[in-house]
Amino acid sequence: MRIFVTGATGFVGSAVVQELLGAGHKVLGLARSEEGTASLAAAGVEVHRGSVEDLESLRSGARASDAVIHTAFNHDFSKFKDNCELDRRAIEALGAALAGSDRRLIVTSAMGILPKGILSTEETAPVSGAQAHPRAATEEAAALVASRGVNVSVVRLPPSVHGDGDHAFVPHLIALARQKGVSAYLGEGTNRWPAVHRLDTAQLYRLVLEKGAAGGRYHAVAEEGIPLREIASAIGRRLNVPVGSKSQAEAALHFTWFERFVALDVPASSTRTREQLGWSPRQRGLLSDLEQGRYFDT
Repeated sequence: MRIFVTGATGFVGSAVVQELLGAGHKVLGLARSEEGTASLAAAGVEVHRGSVEDLESLRSGARASDAVIHTAFNHDFSKFKDNCELDRRAIEALGAALAGSDRRLIVTSAMGILPKGILSTEETAPVSGAQAHPRAATEEAAALVASRGVNVSVVRLPPSVHGDGDHAFVPHLIALARQKGVSAYLGEGTNRWPAVHRLDTAQLYRLVLEKGAAGGRYHAVAEEGIPLREIASAIGRRLNVPVGSKSQAEAALHFTWFERFVALDVPASSTRTREQLGWSPRQRGLLSDLEQGRYFDT
């Protein structure tokens, strides 16, 4: 199949591209820059110039493909809510191009939208109402395009998708520990982050493409929930800095905008995902990656 991949040069998207190519699929990769164009071309990917802000470029890429995998997301957290609404519009544009066909649209959601403090499954609905997470816009858009006849599936990613090249939550914890001289967690540090390696994630996207059900929700979870205190302890050990707790009153000053993510307690199961797709994560876990990977090379 010819697959249109948004976010094709990103941390997750680039792994998805390689997984698809290795399985014999052709890839049409979205690129917004000359650098991205060169990177995709060097990987043997057909390039489609555009961006998630350019909705017509999304529609034309989807129309030219047998399926779409949407991994792009703007991670500028200074305008997080705006970026979530941008994701809503992007999904609606992709869906409009696929309506009336059986071509699959796979969208990327996040487990931060799920209820806190319980072990969520693929059937667990996002928190709604006044407490809804801004990123819930992604699954709202997926439901909307599904109601219009689009064959859409959702892959939920955990707070930590780890591996070489990671530039998200765990690297930010490392940077904070370096900057402030302490590897910190919130309260008792018992809140849990599920985790998965990027290469296992890429395999899951391919399996959803090839075997997923219309309307299916899938969890990219290799580890159901790692207490944040254990993550902070591994970071402190590698940096040789103290490990300590921050109270709720101290958290805003220490973690700044990252406080809401440090407080996440969203353990999640992938049992149904594994059973339905035959997915079996094989890469090393997050704590092992912190010990053996390249997180502390710089």
